[in-house]
Parts: sequence; structure tokens; C-alpha cells
Amino acid sequence: MSRKLHSTSEHEPRLYRVVADRILALIQDEGIAAGERLPSERDLATKLSVSRASLREAVLALELGGVVEVRGGSGVYICEKKIEEDIPEVGPGPFEVLSARRLIEAEVAAIAARVATDASIDAILKAVLAMEKHHENYASNENADRDFHLAIARATGNSALVGTMEYLWNQRGRLWHRLKEHFQTEELRQLTLTDHRNILEAIVAHDPAAARRAMRAHLERVTRTFSRG
Repeated sequence: MSRKLHSTSEHEPRLYRVVADRILALIQDEGIAAGERLPSERDLATKLSVSRASLREAVLALELGGVVEVRGGSGVYICEKKIEEDIPEVGPGPFEVLSARRLIEAEVAAIAARVATDASIDAILKAVLAMEKHHENYASNENADRDFHLAIARATGNSALVGTMEYLWNQRGRLWHRLKEHFQTEELRQLTLTDHRNILEAIVAHDPAAARRAMRAHLERVTRTFSRG
């Protein structure tokens, strides 16, 4: 288990990959055997001197590589199978993407509230209704969620902002979806729908300040949900 999660990029490895390497080193140094449980998330974050968000992303990367298994309500366990090949690059971490989205999307929503036409508002409403209709189907719900956020970007009339939003959305890779799987509940889906309705209402009212607050509150809530212990 001495292998490292080497990045295939010429750039510095992402933080979660660095933390994942440190977890692998700890597993080896402390002789944690296959089938045994890692220390708790809180203890492991303290031991490695990293944030729980970074640790959570690193554990998910290891899970995707088959090194560990995350068992809800029980903990993280070392898998019997040792993976010899490098874990493939899985893009930026979910919290990195959320941080960028909080910064950018709040302003996108404010601009949309200021300039949105009736047609663009109809497109946002259509996406909300699709999310409500398909709230129990993960793939359809994800597509409607994407349509909602991109419809808001299109409502600004700024193609550069649309392209930026498409890029950010496409960064929601395998780490994001695995993290969401661990936290996805009917309560979370309903809270997301409520958030989206609040954003839509602010845009319909052509209230930029309210739209900015509603979008920021939505993304901050998602961040808190994914960060909770």
C-alpha cells in the first residue's frame, strides 16, 4: 500500500491527492490491515493536520480507487484488494468547485434578476418544474438541476458567463457524485427545490440583491451539508 496517487498533470497535485498520499502512508506506517477501520474522520483530520473537507475528498478518491470502503454509519475500512495502478485524475475537489460557484453564481443570479426577459424566466421555471417532477430520479434530477443553473446564466445575456457556468458544472466529476451519494436524502432534495424556488422568485421580482442572497444561501447550505460530520 506504499503507492502514491501521482497526478498525471504537469501542475501541482490537487490537495485531496496530497492528503490521500498521506492517508496511504499512515495506513502503511501504522500497519492497518485489510478489513480494519481507519480512525474516525475527526481523529484522522487532527492526526494529519488537515481540514475535514480536504480529508473527506481524499477518502472519496481512495474509495473510487478501490483502496477503502466507506460504510455509512460505521466508518472507513481498508479493502481486501490492493490497487497497483494509479488512481485516475478525478478533477477538482467538490469543495473547490463549490467555493468558485459561491463567488461567481451569486453575481450571475443578481445580473439575471436585473435583465431577465419573460422568455428567460420561463426557461428557469421550466427547469424548476422538471426538478420537482423528477425529484426521485437521480439522473433526470441532475439534468434539470444543470438546466436551472445554466438557464440563469443565459438570462444574463452574457455568453462568457454561460461558458463559465458550463465549465464549472462540468467540473462536478466523480468525486462530486460520490460525495452527493453519501448525503443524498429526500430532505436534501426538498431543500434544494425550496432554494431554487427562492432564487426564481427573486429573479421574477427583478430583485438583484435578493437573487444574490438566495443563490449564495443555496450554495452555502450545500457546502454545509457536504461538510457535516
